[in-house]
Amino acid sequence: MTTVEENSGPVTDPTSDYNIFDPEFVRDPYPTMSEIRESKCPIAHTDRWGGSWLPTRYDDVVAIAQEHEIFTSRSITVTASPLRQAEGPYAGIAAPPITSDPPDHHWHRRLILPVFAPQSVAKYEQGTRDLCNRLIDGFIDKGEADAGTDYAQQIPVRVISAMLGVRDDMADEFVSWVRGVLEVGLTDPIVRLENRNKIINFFREELADRKKNPRENDLITDLLNSGDKYPVTDQYVLGVCNLMLIAGIDTTWSAIGSSLWHFAQHPEHRKQLRDNPDLWPTAVEELLRAYSPVTMARLVDRDIEFQGCPMKAGDRILMAFPAANRDPRQFENPDEVILDRQHNRHVAFGSGIHRCAGSNLARLELRVALQVWLERIPEFSLVDPAAVTWAGGQVHGPRVCRVRF
Repeated sequence: MTTVEENSGPVTDPTSDYNIFDPEFVRDPYPTMSEIRESKCPIAHTDRWGGSWLPTRYDDVVAIAQEHEIFTSRSITVTASPLRQAEGPYAGIAAPPITSDPPDHHWHRRLILPVFAPQSVAKYEQGTRDLCNRLIDGFIDKGEADAGTDYAQQIPVRVISAMLGVRDDMADEFVSWVRGVLEVGLTDPIVRLENRNKIINFFREELADRKKNPRENDLITDLLNSGDKYPVTDQYVLGVCNLMLIAGIDTTWSAIGSSLWHFAQHPEHRKQLRDNPDLWPTAVEELLRAYSPVTMARLVDRDIEFQGCPMKAGDRILMAFPAANRDPRQFENPDEVILDRQHNRHVAFGSGIHRCAGSNLARLELRVALQVWLERIPEFSLVDPAAVTWAGGQVHGPRVCRVRF
Protein backbone atom coordinates (compact mmCIF):
# COMPACT_ATOMS: atom_id res chain seq x y z
CA MET A 1 0.00 0.00 0.00
CA THR A 2 1.48 3.34 -1.01
CA THR A 3 1.30 6.15 1.52
CA VAL A 4 0.50 9.83 1.26
CA GLU A 5 4.17 10.61 1.87
CA GLU A 6 5.29 8.38 -1.00
CA ASN A 7 3.00 10.24 -3.40
CA SER A 8 3.46 13.81 -2.18
CA GLY A 9 6.82 14.84 -3.62
CA PRO A 10 7.11 18.05 -5.65
CA VAL A 11 5.72 18.14 -9.20
CA THR A 12 8.19 19.43 -11.79
CA ASP A 13 6.29 18.58 -15.00
CA PRO A 14 2.52 18.02 -14.70
CA THR A 15 2.34 16.42 -18.15
CA SER A 16 4.27 13.42 -16.83
CA ASP A 17 3.92 13.64 -13.06
CA TYR A 18 0.75 15.41 -11.93
CA ASN A 19 -0.58 15.01 -8.40
CA ILE A 20 -4.32 15.53 -7.96
CA PHE A 21 -3.85 15.71 -4.18
CA ASP A 22 -1.19 18.40 -4.22
CA PRO A 23 -2.56 21.15 -1.94
CA GLU A 24 -2.25 23.83 -4.62
CA PHE A 25 -3.97 21.61 -7.22
CA VAL A 26 -6.78 20.87 -4.76
CA ARG A 27 -7.25 24.58 -4.06
CA ASP A 28 -7.16 25.66 -7.71
CA PRO A 29 -6.72 22.91 -10.32
CA TYR A 30 -7.45 25.08 -13.36
CA PRO A 31 -3.96 26.54 -14.03
CA THR A 32 -2.40 23.08 -14.02
CA MET A 33 -5.18 21.68 -16.21
CA SER A 34 -4.66 24.57 -18.63
CA GLU A 35 -0.90 24.03 -18.68
CA ILE A 36 -1.42 20.37 -19.59
CA ARG A 37 -4.14 21.15 -22.15
CA GLU A 38 -2.03 23.68 -24.02
CA SER A 39 1.14 21.58 -23.98
CA LYS A 40 2.33 19.14 -26.64
CA CYS A 41 0.84 16.40 -24.46
CA PRO A 42 -2.79 17.29 -23.60
CA ILE A 43 -3.29 13.80 -22.14
CA ALA A 44 -0.96 13.67 -19.17
CA HIS A 45 0.25 10.63 -17.24
CA THR A 46 1.43 10.01 -13.69
CA ASP A 47 2.66 7.05 -11.70
CA ARG A 48 1.30 8.52 -8.46
CA TRP A 49 -1.63 6.93 -6.66
CA GLY A 50 -1.50 3.73 -8.68
CA GLY A 51 -0.98 5.53 -11.99
CA SER A 52 -3.46 7.28 -14.28
CA TRP A 53 -3.98 9.27 -17.46
CA LEU A 54 -5.51 12.77 -17.44
CA PRO A 55 -7.18 13.99 -20.66
CA THR A 56 -7.82 17.74 -20.50
CA ARG A 57 -9.34 18.68 -23.87
CA TYR A 58 -13.11 18.70 -24.32
CA ASP A 59 -13.10 16.53 -27.44
CA ASP A 60 -10.86 13.89 -25.86
CA VAL A 61 -12.92 13.65 -22.67
CA VAL A 62 -16.16 13.31 -24.65
CA ALA A 63 -14.62 10.73 -27.00
CA ILE A 64 -13.45 8.58 -24.09
CA ALA A 65 -16.84 8.86 -22.38
CA GLN A 66 -18.58 7.62 -25.49
CA GLU A 67 -16.25 4.66 -26.10
CA HIS A 68 -17.67 2.72 -23.18
CA GLU A 69 -16.61 -0.67 -24.57
CA ILE A 70 -12.94 0.31 -24.44
CA PHE A 71 -13.04 2.64 -21.45
CA THR A 72 -15.18 0.78 -18.93
CA SER A 73 -16.83 1.84 -15.69
CA ARG A 74 -15.82 -1.14 -13.59
CA SER A 75 -14.01 1.28 -11.28
CA ILE A 76 -14.85 4.98 -11.18
CA THR A 77 -12.70 6.18 -8.26
CA VAL A 78 -9.72 8.36 -9.13
CA THR A 79 -7.25 6.24 -7.16
CA ALA A 80 -6.56 2.54 -7.27
CA SER A 81 -7.31 0.70 -4.05
CA PRO A 82 -5.14 -2.23 -2.95
CA LEU A 83 -8.19 -3.51 -1.07
CA ARG A 84 -10.30 -5.45 -3.50
CA GLN A 85 -14.00 -4.59 -3.38
CA ALA A 86 -14.73 -8.25 -4.05
CA GLU A 87 -13.55 -9.13 -0.57
CA GLY A 88 -15.83 -9.28 2.44
CA PRO A 89 -19.59 -9.63 2.86
CA TYR A 90 -20.47 -7.00 0.26
CA ALA A 91 -18.89 -8.55 -2.81
CA GLY A 92 -20.55 -7.35 -5.99
CA ILE A 93 -22.22 -4.29 -4.46
CA ALA A 94 -21.25 -1.29 -6.57
CA ALA A 95 -23.18 1.85 -7.55
CA PRO A 96 -25.34 1.08 -10.58
CA PRO A 97 -25.88 2.43 -13.17
CA ILE A 98 -22.78 4.60 -12.91
CA THR A 99 -20.54 1.55 -12.34
CA SER A 100 -22.39 -0.64 -14.86
CA ASP A 101 -21.42 -1.54 -18.38
CA PRO A 102 -23.80 -2.81 -21.08
CA PRO A 103 -25.89 -4.87 -21.29
CA ASP A 104 -26.83 -4.55 -17.58
CA HIS A 105 -26.34 -0.78 -17.70
CA HIS A 106 -29.40 -0.36 -19.93
CA TRP A 107 -31.96 -1.70 -17.48
CA HIS A 108 -30.06 -0.34 -14.46
CA ARG A 109 -30.47 3.18 -15.87
CA ARG A 110 -33.96 2.68 -17.27
CA LEU A 111 -35.25 1.65 -13.85
CA ILE A 112 -34.15 4.81 -12.03
CA LEU A 113 -34.63 7.43 -14.76
CA PRO A 114 -38.33 8.03 -13.98
CA VAL A 115 -37.35 8.93 -10.40
CA PHE A 116 -35.20 11.77 -11.71
CA ALA A 117 -37.40 13.02 -14.54
CA PRO A 118 -38.15 16.78 -14.38
CA GLN A 119 -41.77 16.24 -13.33
CA SER A 120 -40.65 13.79 -10.63
CA VAL A 121 -38.03 16.00 -9.01
CA ALA A 122 -40.28 19.09 -9.19
CA LYS A 123 -42.17 17.82 -6.14
CA TYR A 124 -39.02 18.38 -4.04
CA GLU A 125 -38.74 22.09 -4.88
CA GLN A 126 -40.94 23.50 -2.12
CA GLY A 127 -39.46 21.21 0.50
CA THR A 128 -35.96 22.24 -0.58
CA ARG A 129 -36.93 25.91 -0.45
CA ASP A 130 -38.39 25.48 3.05
CA LEU A 131 -35.23 23.66 4.16
CA CYS A 132 -32.99 26.44 2.84
CA ASN A 133 -35.04 29.06 4.67
CA ARG A 134 -34.85 27.07 7.93
CA LEU A 135 -31.08 26.79 7.60
CA ILE A 136 -30.72 30.53 7.04
CA ASP A 137 -33.06 31.25 9.96
CA GLY A 138 -30.51 29.48 12.14
CA PHE A 139 -27.64 31.87 11.41
CA ILE A 140 -28.87 35.04 9.71
CA ASP A 141 -29.00 37.05 12.94
CA LYS A 142 -25.33 36.25 13.65
CA GLY A 143 -24.11 38.23 10.65
CA GLU A 144 -21.64 35.50 9.78
CA ALA A 145 -21.84 31.85 8.75
CA ASP A 146 -19.99 29.09 6.99
CA ALA A 147 -21.54 28.88 3.53
CA GLY A 148 -20.13 25.37 3.29
CA THR A 149 -20.84 23.54 6.53
CA ASP A 150 -23.82 25.63 7.73
CA TYR A 151 -25.64 25.71 4.40
CA ALA A 152 -24.39 23.94 1.26
CA GLN A 153 -23.46 20.73 3.07
CA GLN A 154 -26.84 20.51 4.78
CA ILE A 155 -29.08 20.60 1.70
CA PRO A 156 -28.45 17.60 -0.59
CA VAL A 157 -28.13 15.14 2.27
CA ARG A 158 -31.63 15.96 3.51
CA VAL A 159 -33.16 15.92 0.02
CA ILE A 160 -31.65 12.49 -0.65
CA SER A 161 -32.85 11.27 2.74
CA ALA A 162 -36.38 12.31 1.82
CA MET A 163 -36.17 10.50 -1.51
CA LEU A 164 -34.93 7.31 0.11
CA GLY A 165 -37.41 7.55 2.96
CA VAL A 166 -34.74 7.39 5.68
CA ARG A 167 -34.53 9.41 8.88
CA ASP A 168 -33.65 13.08 8.55
CA ASP A 169 -31.53 12.89 11.71
CA MET A 170 -29.00 10.69 9.85
CA ALA A 171 -27.63 13.72 7.98
CA ASP A 172 -24.44 14.10 10.02
CA GLU A 173 -23.64 10.39 9.78
CA PHE A 174 -24.29 10.38 6.04
CA VAL A 175 -21.96 13.35 5.53
CA SER A 176 -19.25 11.67 7.58
CA TRP A 177 -19.56 8.41 5.64
CA VAL A 178 -19.54 10.12 2.25
CA ARG A 179 -16.47 12.18 3.13
CA GLY A 180 -14.84 9.00 4.38
CA VAL A 181 -15.32 7.43 0.97
CA LEU A 182 -14.74 10.38 -1.37
CA GLU A 183 -12.22 12.50 0.52
CA VAL A 184 -10.04 10.88 3.19
CA GLY A 185 -10.70 7.43 1.75
CA LEU A 186 -9.16 8.29 -1.62
CA THR A 187 -5.70 8.34 -0.05
CA ASP A 188 -6.48 5.87 2.76
CA PRO A 189 -8.18 2.73 1.41
CA ILE A 190 -8.82 1.36 4.91
CA VAL A 191 -10.88 4.45 5.76
CA ARG A 192 -12.65 4.11 2.40
CA LEU A 193 -13.59 0.50 3.08
CA GLU A 194 -14.73 1.21 6.65
CA ASN A 195 -17.08 3.98 5.55
CA ARG A 196 -18.33 2.06 2.55
CA ASN A 197 -19.25 -0.80 4.86
CA LYS A 198 -21.09 1.61 7.17
CA ILE A 199 -23.16 2.78 4.21
CA ILE A 200 -23.97 -0.75 3.05
CA ASN A 201 -24.76 -1.93 6.60
CA PHE A 202 -27.19 0.94 7.06
CA PHE A 203 -29.03 0.28 3.83
CA ARG A 204 -29.10 -3.47 4.39
CA GLU A 205 -31.10 -2.77 7.55
CA GLU A 206 -33.35 -0.38 5.60
CA LEU A 207 -34.04 -3.09 3.00
CA ALA A 208 -34.96 -5.59 5.68
CA ASP A 209 -37.35 -3.04 7.20
CA ARG A 210 -39.04 -2.29 3.84
CA LYS A 211 -39.61 -5.96 3.21
CA LYS A 212 -41.50 -6.17 6.51
CA ASN A 213 -43.04 -2.70 6.35
CA PRO A 214 -43.44 -1.45 2.74
CA ARG A 215 -44.07 2.26 2.37
CA GLU A 216 -45.67 4.51 -0.21
CA ASN A 217 -43.66 7.14 -2.08
CA ASP A 218 -40.45 5.51 -0.91
CA LEU A 219 -37.66 4.80 -3.40
CA ILE A 220 -36.34 1.75 -1.57
CA THR A 221 -39.80 0.15 -1.51
CA ASP A 222 -40.34 1.03 -5.17
CA LEU A 223 -37.05 -0.60 -6.17
CA LEU A 224 -37.84 -3.74 -4.23
CA ASN A 225 -41.20 -3.91 -5.99
CA SER A 226 -39.66 -3.65 -9.46
CA GLY A 227 -38.84 -7.33 -9.75
CA ASP A 228 -41.78 -7.99 -12.06
CA LYS A 229 -40.14 -5.82 -14.75
CA TYR A 230 -36.42 -6.22 -14.15
CA PRO A 231 -34.07 -8.79 -12.56
CA VAL A 232 -33.82 -6.76 -9.35
CA THR A 233 -31.75 -8.25 -6.54
CA ASP A 234 -30.97 -7.01 -3.05
CA GLN A 235 -27.43 -6.29 -4.24
CA TYR A 236 -28.78 -4.06 -6.99
CA VAL A 237 -31.03 -2.11 -4.59
CA LEU A 238 -28.16 -1.71 -2.12
CA GLY A 239 -26.00 -0.48 -4.98
CA VAL A 240 -28.53 2.17 -6.04
CA CYS A 241 -28.83 3.38 -2.44
CA ASN A 242 -25.03 3.50 -2.28
CA LEU A 243 -25.01 5.57 -5.48
CA MET A 244 -27.71 7.95 -4.23
CA LEU A 245 -25.71 8.72 -1.12
CA ILE A 246 -22.23 8.86 -2.63
CA ALA A 247 -23.08 10.61 -5.91
CA GLY A 248 -25.99 12.73 -4.70
CA ILE A 249 -24.52 14.51 -1.69
CA ASP A 250 -20.89 15.60 -1.99
CA THR A 251 -21.24 16.55 -5.66
CA THR A 252 -24.21 18.87 -5.22
CA TRP A 253 -23.05 20.50 -2.01
CA SER A 254 -19.72 21.21 -3.74
CA ALA A 255 -21.54 22.91 -6.62
CA ILE A 256 -23.62 24.99 -4.18
CA GLY A 257 -20.55 25.90 -2.12
CA SER A 258 -18.45 26.87 -5.14
CA SER A 259 -21.26 29.06 -6.46
CA LEU A 260 -21.66 30.87 -3.13
CA TRP A 261 -17.86 31.29 -2.97
CA HIS A 262 -18.09 32.90 -6.42
CA PHE A 263 -21.02 35.18 -5.55
CA ALA A 264 -19.27 36.31 -2.35
CA GLN A 265 -16.57 37.82 -4.57
CA HIS A 266 -18.76 39.09 -7.42
CA PRO A 267 -21.42 41.59 -6.31
CA GLU A 268 -21.97 42.49 -9.98
CA HIS A 269 -23.25 38.96 -10.63
CA ARG A 270 -25.56 39.10 -7.63
CA LYS A 271 -26.99 42.35 -9.00
CA GLN A 272 -27.28 40.92 -12.50
CA LEU A 273 -29.51 38.11 -11.21
CA ARG A 274 -31.58 40.46 -9.06
CA ASP A 275 -32.19 42.71 -12.04
CA ASN A 276 -32.70 39.84 -14.51
CA PRO A 277 -34.29 36.85 -12.77
CA ASP A 278 -34.98 35.29 -16.18
CA LEU A 279 -31.24 34.56 -16.31
CA TRP A 280 -31.42 31.85 -13.67
CA PRO A 281 -31.52 28.89 -16.11
CA THR A 282 -28.43 30.02 -18.01
CA ALA A 283 -26.72 31.15 -14.80
CA VAL A 284 -27.08 27.70 -13.26
CA GLU A 285 -25.59 26.08 -16.36
CA GLU A 286 -22.70 28.52 -16.37
CA LEU A 287 -21.90 27.93 -12.71
CA LEU A 288 -21.98 24.19 -13.35
CA ARG A 289 -19.59 24.65 -16.26
CA ALA A 290 -17.15 26.95 -14.48
CA TYR A 291 -17.10 25.03 -11.20
CA SER A 292 -17.76 21.46 -12.31
CA PRO A 293 -17.25 19.45 -9.14
CA VAL A 294 -16.75 15.91 -10.42
CA THR A 295 -13.88 13.93 -11.91
CA MET A 296 -14.80 10.32 -12.63
CA ALA A 297 -12.52 7.47 -13.71
CA ARG A 298 -12.57 4.77 -16.35
CA LEU A 299 -10.52 1.60 -16.75
CA VAL A 300 -8.95 0.69 -20.08
CA ASP A 301 -10.39 -2.67 -21.14
CA ARG A 302 -7.60 -3.64 -23.55
CA ASP A 303 -4.33 -2.28 -24.84
CA ILE A 304 -4.96 0.66 -27.14
CA GLU A 305 -3.29 3.79 -28.46
CA PHE A 306 -5.44 6.87 -27.94
CA GLN A 307 -4.26 10.22 -29.31
CA GLY A 308 -0.72 8.84 -29.45
CA CYS A 309 -0.83 7.56 -25.84
CA PRO A 310 -0.03 3.84 -25.38
CA MET A 311 -2.69 2.85 -22.85
CA LYS A 312 -2.58 -0.62 -21.34
CA ALA A 313 -5.41 -2.85 -20.13
CA GLY A 314 -6.21 -1.89 -16.54
CA ASP A 315 -4.88 1.66 -16.82
CA ARG A 316 -6.97 4.28 -15.05
CA ILE A 317 -8.20 7.36 -16.91
CA LEU A 318 -9.36 10.41 -14.98
CA MET A 319 -12.34 11.96 -16.74
CA ALA A 320 -11.46 15.58 -16.03
CA PHE A 321 -14.82 17.19 -16.71
CA PRO A 322 -13.64 20.41 -15.00
CA ALA A 323 -10.76 20.62 -17.49
CA ALA A 324 -13.00 19.89 -20.48
CA ASN A 325 -15.38 22.65 -19.39
CA ARG A 326 -12.59 25.24 -19.52
CA ASP A 327 -11.25 24.27 -22.94
CA PRO A 328 -10.99 27.44 -25.08
CA ARG A 329 -11.59 25.32 -28.18
CA GLN A 330 -15.13 24.76 -26.94
CA PHE A 331 -15.90 27.82 -24.78
CA GLU A 332 -15.09 31.45 -25.45
CA ASN A 333 -13.31 33.06 -22.48
CA PRO A 334 -13.58 29.77 -20.56
CA ASP A 335 -12.12 31.04 -17.28
CA GLU A 336 -14.68 33.85 -17.11
CA VAL A 337 -18.11 33.29 -15.56
CA ILE A 338 -20.66 34.70 -18.01
CA LEU A 339 -24.12 34.24 -16.51
CA ASP A 340 -25.90 34.81 -19.82
CA ARG A 341 -23.60 32.52 -21.85
CA GLN A 342 -25.67 31.23 -24.75
CA HIS A 343 -23.54 28.40 -26.14
CA ASN A 344 -22.79 26.11 -23.23
CA ARG A 345 -22.59 22.40 -24.02
CA HIS A 346 -20.79 21.68 -20.77
CA VAL A 347 -20.08 18.18 -19.48
CA ALA A 348 -20.42 18.83 -15.76
CA PHE A 349 -22.76 15.83 -15.64
CA GLY A 350 -20.58 13.70 -17.90
CA SER A 351 -21.23 12.48 -21.41
CA GLY A 352 -22.28 9.30 -23.13
CA ILE A 353 -24.29 6.48 -21.56
CA HIS A 354 -23.07 7.30 -18.05
CA ARG A 355 -24.23 10.90 -18.06
CA CYS A 356 -25.53 11.69 -14.57
CA ALA A 357 -29.06 10.37 -14.14
CA GLY A 358 -29.67 12.79 -11.28
CA SER A 359 -28.84 15.96 -13.19
CA ASN A 360 -32.40 17.36 -12.94
CA LEU A 361 -32.39 17.01 -9.17
CA ALA A 362 -28.92 18.54 -8.88
CA ARG A 363 -29.98 21.53 -10.97
CA LEU A 364 -33.07 22.04 -8.84
CA GLU A 365 -31.11 21.92 -5.58
CA LEU A 366 -28.44 24.28 -6.89
CA ARG A 367 -30.94 26.80 -8.24
CA VAL A 368 -33.17 26.82 -5.17
CA ALA A 369 -30.24 26.98 -2.73
CA LEU A 370 -28.77 29.99 -4.53
CA GLN A 371 -32.11 31.74 -5.05
CA VAL A 372 -33.07 31.49 -1.37
CA TRP A 373 -29.62 32.63 -0.21
CA LEU A 374 -29.60 35.66 -2.51
CA GLU A 375 -33.17 36.54 -1.53
CA ARG A 376 -32.38 36.41 2.19
CA ILE A 377 -28.72 37.50 2.10
CA PRO A 378 -28.25 39.71 -0.96
CA GLU A 379 -24.99 41.27 0.25
CA PHE A 380 -22.16 39.14 1.64
CA SER A 381 -18.41 38.63 1.30
CA LEU A 382 -15.70 36.21 2.32
CA VAL A 383 -14.38 36.70 5.85
CA ASP A 384 -10.89 35.67 4.76
CA PRO A 385 -10.31 34.39 1.21
CA ALA A 386 -7.09 32.69 2.27
CA ALA A 387 -8.90 30.71 4.98
CA VAL A 388 -11.25 28.93 2.57
CA THR A 389 -10.42 25.23 2.48
CA TRP A 390 -11.09 22.88 -0.43
CA ALA A 391 -11.59 19.20 -1.12
CA GLY A 392 -10.33 17.71 -4.35
CA GLY A 393 -9.48 14.53 -6.17
CA GLN A 394 -12.87 13.02 -6.95
CA VAL A 395 -15.04 16.02 -6.04
CA HIS A 396 -13.83 19.62 -5.99
CA GLY A 397 -15.47 22.21 -3.79
CA PRO A 398 -15.05 24.41 -0.71
CA ARG A 399 -15.39 22.80 2.70
CA VAL A 400 -14.84 25.78 5.03
CA CYS A 401 -16.07 29.02 3.49
CA ARG A 402 -16.92 31.65 6.08
CA VAL A 403 -18.86 34.68 4.93
CA ARG A 404 -20.11 37.84 6.63
CA PHE A 405 -23.26 39.77 5.83
